[in-house]
Amino acid sequence: MSSQIDPKSIDLEVRANILAKLRGIETENEARILFAIESGSRAWGFPSPDSDYDARFVYARSVDWYLSISPGRNVIELPIEGDLDINGWDIQKALHLILKPNPVLLEWLTSPIRYQWNDAICDQLIAFSKQIAHNKACVHHYVGLGEGIFARTIEGKEHVSLKKYFYVLRPAMALRWLRMNPCTIPPMNFHELMSGVDLPSNQAVLIQDLLEKKLASREMGEAPRIRQLEEFVLAEFEQAKNQPAQSSKPSQHSVSEANELFRSIIRETV
Repeated sequence: MSSQIDPKSIDLEVRANILAKLRGIETENEARILFAIESGSRAWGFPSPDSDYDARFVYARSVDWYLSISPGRNVIELPIEGDLDINGWDIQKALHLILKPNPVLLEWLTSPIRYQWNDAICDQLIAFSKQIAHNKACVHHYVGLGEGIFARTIEGKEHVSLKKYFYVLRPAMALRWLRMNPCTIPPMNFHELMSGVDLPSNQAVLIQDLLEKKLASREMGEAPRIRQLEEFVLAEFEQAKNQPAQSSKPSQHSVSEANELFRSIIRETV
């Protein structure tokens, strides 16, 4: 079991607290955590100094648990405690979501911040996820996410919270990535997204300036709208909607592979 933590992104005391809570989850639920990662703005690469910690995990239970006539709950959620938000999904649910595919779970598998990571199992999950046609599902997800946030937090306002721009920029950049790298799942980290989408220099400078302000400030505050940035974001949403996307229906072969992977994980033969 390996981990991958950027020492600048996760406070060591917080990391120790999260690991202790993950061990408690395993003990109290008789579960085995396969991987646990950071999923919020810290993993995206643009946290504020007071950003929350959003730990997400995938776990497996014993073979007998899955053979019950009464299916159990397939999520584990801890009450939000201070700036800690910790919850996870059962491996059976996770494999169903990879088959759809579900872009959120695909992002978890690309997180640059790992608290727990079973290399053998995660290598297989990542390899399997790359076999599933992801383009159509990801385009639908990021367009809906970006347009929804834009409508709620920016549209119709004279002044906006500058940090809200990052919540529309990330889906816009993911859509640009999908157009330029259609066979590759967009990375979770914003800086990796930027480096892989060949941004116009004026947009790159504008975004970098915002990033530096957000990293340094607890609260960026409100300011007049940045029309140049909005035009870029909305153009990406519109272009994605007009772009033909691959079908995301899984093949019977993929379903069979998911079943075999699921069985090997719960039998602990992988």
